[in-house]
Amino acid sequence: MYYKKLNFDNFKIKKMKQIFLSKLYVVLMATLFTVHSVAQDNMLCVGRHWTEDEANLKMKEFAAEWNNLESWEQRAATIKEGIIKGMKLDQMPKIEGNFNAQITNTRKFDGYIVENIRIESFPGFYITGNLYRPVNAKEKNAAVLSPHGHLKDKRLTHYVQKRCAVLARMGAIVFAYDMVGHGDSHQVDSHNIPIALLLQTWNSKRVLEYLLSRSDVDPERTGITGGSGGGTQTFILAAIDERIKVSVPCVQVSAHFFGGCVCESGMPIHKSKNHQTNNVEIAALCAPRPMLLISNGNDWTRNTPRIEYPYIQKVYTLYDAEHKVENVHLPAEKHDYGYSKRSVMYNFFAYHLKLNTGAVSWTPSVNEDFVTILPEEQLKVYTSDNPMPADALKGNKAIMDYLNLQ
Repeated sequence: MYYKKLNFDNFKIKKMKQIFLSKLYVVLMATLFTVHSVAQDNMLCVGRHWTEDEANLKMKEFAAEWNNLESWEQRAATIKEGIIKGMKLDQMPKIEGNFNAQITNTRKFDGYIVENIRIESFPGFYITGNLYRPVNAKEKNAAVLSPHGHLKDKRLTHYVQKRCAVLARMGAIVFAYDMVGHGDSHQVDSHNIPIALLLQTWNSKRVLEYLLSRSDVDPERTGITGGSGGGTQTFILAAIDERIKVSVPCVQVSAHFFGGCVCESGMPIHKSKNHQTNNVEIAALCAPRPMLLISNGNDWTRNTPRIEYPYIQKVYTLYDAEHKVENVHLPAEKHDYGYSKRSVMYNFFAYHLKLNTGAVSWTPSVNEDFVTILPEEQLKVYTSDNPMPADALKGNKAIMDYLNLQ
């Protein structure tokens, strides 16, 4: 009766309904997406999320949540689940092997070998880096993952080359790999892809699995170390993957600072409806495996001897493993992975990964002078003769569409 008064025929009514419903669907989907994004943003803990005073009190709150091994492990399970679900790691493709490794440009130096390497992270997405191997390799060797922090082409710098070459000469197979959006890893539009944290963690997992797939790697002697953003990658992988046996995060574990980049705090791994944590507790998930915290007096790790390290020590005490966690604090130094920090890492890895300290000279600490610093171009994976694979996904949209994360 109403429609007759408006003089609409059935066709027009149906057409209007279709238009109305389609527009309503668009509005509802946009609203749902916005609500989801806002809800996720509300769960993010970014940068200096707390003041140092607030973080001190929060650590006391966290400590009150557990009082024995059983209650800690219940909390640890909640934190680990929060990391995995928060970054959507559980939604990644189920892949075993299929690394399709390509190794090029093998060069032999004083006690170590350097190679350029590319492996497949998932179909159409590649991890690029360098392999450093001992010249006098054994049948089974230790393996070390070497992620890096926020600097353009940081994998190619002299200090990353030094730490990898020293470890290789001491008997480790070291995989130095690019942070997403840096070096040769330029399939993304930029490093600030919203799922950078997921991609980097997944890449680290795949690098570990590649190393473990090698017949010359001892699965009981695997380590990981990186500074700054590489330190974040270090303690996150060690937290969720027990195949990492030794961890050395440098200048990054902090009670109040959650990482200032999307690749560290751009996905809700610290907070959910059911829990709140921080990077101290995430690092503590390494227990009882050996871990060395390296801190300094000029960044967010300046309180480590008083706040972060004592908390982690208490966790290790639950496992009677106090002797397996250490902190080297350098109050007169700044935020870097300089020689003094590398030298203590060498000793820690040498002891726990059973490396050969006699393979290097000491004056009085490890002498790095034997390392040949290669020009950046010689360490790059992609060249005119070896371009990016034709099946490579290009751009954020292509990568995110392929993964189809919910």
